[in-house]
Amino acid sequence: MGVLPEPVEALLETALVCELTVVDPSGLPVTHPLIPFYDGELIYLTSSILFSKKLEHIKGNPRVSLSISDPVAVDVERFARATIQGDATVDDSDLHAGWERVLPLWRKKEPAIDMFLGKRVALPLFFERAVIEIRPTRAFFWEGGRTDRPPQVFELATAVA
Repeated sequence: MGVLPEPVEALLETALVCELTVVDPSGLPVTHPLIPFYDGELIYLTSSILFSKKLEHIKGNPRVSLSISDPVAVDVERFARATIQGDATVDDSDLHAGWERVLPLWRKKEPAIDMFLGKRVALPLFFERAVIEIRPTRAFFWEGGRTDRPPQVFELATAVA
């Protein structure tokens, strides 16, 4: 087991889509659908740098929220919902190959990535990617996806100031 409670980890392991919410410079939330990857400690997302403001938003305000709420995107017997709050950093030090460190997690979740890797030359801008790393600080879990009931709340760590 990692830093998150087991039912939240189970959702992260199976979710093909999550909703990442960042805060823009004016203080407004902005939400983006992305594929989440989890290694037991950090949550990873990748983002093409093409037309992406979310990376700059994270650099300006690292506090983010990630939600798993789509029952179609989660392959589990008993559906549940989770929201994870945390502190994010952007690794854009090597846009051409730095993201490949999450490739084993990507392949495990979505083997079709190899088809896209075969077209890397034809889609060069798609493969100029940054890695978003989220250190979870709090998690909310709704058993059965029942948002008409209060969630279980898990305090995980002290947020980075």
